[in-house]
Amino acid sequence: MCGIVGYCGDEQAAPILLRGLERLEYRGYDSAGLCVETDGKLVTIKASGKLKNLAALTNDGKAINGVCGIGHTRWATHGIPTDTNAHPHLSDGERIAVVHNGIIENFRELRAFLENRGVTFRSDTDTEAAAQLIDYYYDGNLIGAVQKAVSQLEGSYALGIICRDFPDTLIAVKKSSPLIVAHTGGGSAGYASFLASDVTAILKYTRDMTYLEDGDMAVLTRRGIKFYDAYGQQIEKTVTRIDWDADAAQKGGYAHFMLKEIYEQPRVIRDTISSRINGMTVDLSDAGITPDYFDSFDEIKILACGTAYYAGVAGKYWLEQLARIPTEVIVASEFRYADPIIGKRTLAVILSQSGETADSHEALREAKRLGAKSLGIINVRGSAITRECDNTLYINAGPEIAVASTKAYTALLAGLYLLAAAAGQKRGAISPERLSAIIGELESLPDKLEYSLKTCAEAAQYAASQYFNHSSVFYIGRNLDYAAALEAAHKLKEISYIHAETYAGGELKHGTISLIEPGTLIVAPAAYEPLTAKLRSNIDEVKARGAEILCVTQEHMAENLKSVSDYMITIPDCDATISPFLTAVPLQLFAYYAALMRGENIDQPRNLAKVVTVE
Repeated sequence: MCGIVGYCGDEQAAPILLRGLERLEYRGYDSAGLCVETDGKLVTIKASGKLKNLAALTNDGKAINGVCGIGHTRWATHGIPTDTNAHPHLSDGERIAVVHNGIIENFRELRAFLENRGVTFRSDTDTEAAAQLIDYYYDGNLIGAVQKAVSQLEGSYALGIICRDFPDTLIAVKKSSPLIVAHTGGGSAGYASFLASDVTAILKYTRDMTYLEDGDMAVLTRRGIKFYDAYGQQIEKTVTRIDWDADAAQKGGYAHFMLKEIYEQPRVIRDTISSRINGMTVDLSDAGITPDYFDSFDEIKILACGTAYYAGVAGKYWLEQLARIPTEVIVASEFRYADPIIGKRTLAVILSQSGETADSHEALREAKRLGAKSLGIINVRGSAITRECDNTLYINAGPEIAVASTKAYTALLAGLYLLAAAAGQKRGAISPERLSAIIGELESLPDKLEYSLKTCAEAAQYAASQYFNHSSVFYIGRNLDYAAALEAAHKLKEISYIHAETYAGGELKHGTISLIEPGTLIVAPAAYEPLTAKLRSNIDEVKARGAEILCVTQEHMAENLKSVSDYMITIPDCDATISPFLTAVPLQLFAYYAALMRGENIDQPRNLAKVVTVE
């Protein structure tokens, strides 16, 4: 969600902070602000709304002098989006300024404590309590004051801190919210230290990043960074090299990041799959998964949120069909509070694009506390979840900037399919002939995705032109088509704001069919051939009540469904188990063009954040 950038170096800080915040706009925000130390004062400028408002107030940062500062894009949790509630927040005497991602759960108690001691608060936020508390404990020892203050904070936080008494110093400290620091020792970037909530903010300046762990504190100056643990002892930290280029986070000529990322899917799937197929074997040794790995558990719990959860629904079908492993998909935010029954023979599979999703991270910790083994299927290397999982299968999607996930979704599907195939192979649940067919389908999948993008784009755009003005849409499917429909409806509602719901086709008669009336749009992925006849019966039911049908099916199945479809999009013929990859393409494009025709902000939909780092 919110974005943090900090800079201390040889150049003017404000323009660099603004450029970093621009790189974080994709995360979602409703206000922004900067604080720069200037001649012994903390100059703070904040603006609600888009970052361009802040840029206008500061003449693109040129109006603020100073070489050390912090910046923030805020997504409101406590207090409505206003200039006052925007970050950075200053202490009562304007000696301390703080930017914060996360939620301080005991801020009311801290605020009451401080107000009773004469401290005046300006905002409605939880963050201001952190700034005021640090100042309360400050006696000239900034590090000590920060340590005392954070020891009293409950909840999650990534804090960037600046003090007017230390004009060349930033402090970073975190718990359950991502924070990265980096240093450049000369060269084109000069001598400088950076902090950020996401590598994209500072990747222009360096590829060498250090990820802070919970309880870590980093003290940044232009000459370097010192690290301390929760007890104040100086420690050494590992530097991680980022292997993708900053240009990967640019639009590359596409109108929106979402469209670019849809078209990147063939390359992403090729990168995820190709190195993991060795002849007639699925090889996951890069994730530490050897053949005997599958002897260590009897059941799988897939823990995920949002789009990753819907990928997990498909994964459940694959793991049970191909590997015969009992699998349950659980919403990560519910898992911790459900008193789950798991143990040492359970494998917890954590799905996350960012590897920083707070609910998924906490679900992982709970699963490990109960004794489960853990496997992350993650996109971002070095992220919080990867550092705590026993094993990690990276999906190699590269940076995904649009809030609505597309390429990371299909890459998560690929990771799950590879896991199911490898498990089925080891457990003897897949015959050699079937395994050969599956590997052949995987190897041809990138080409089929490229073909789909060429042949489906115009059809999806036309379908969107016919239906973008609907206020409510129902998606139906069975088995893997149901899994595909869940994610497709999620995409439509995320970016177009059209109400969209998904139902298993057989559930229509259990109440939902009462909502069908003439003109109701039903979107029906119908590519899972074993149950196409069943789904056609469900389509007949709603068609008889006046619904309009948009059907997505394989080319060789189209004739059978043509008579019940008002509009049809075909995908290349494929093995039924592969179909969710291919139905995703036209349904992503349908959502994209529907949002475009409604004039919505496709890459930054309202109220949503790319990385949800609070519960």
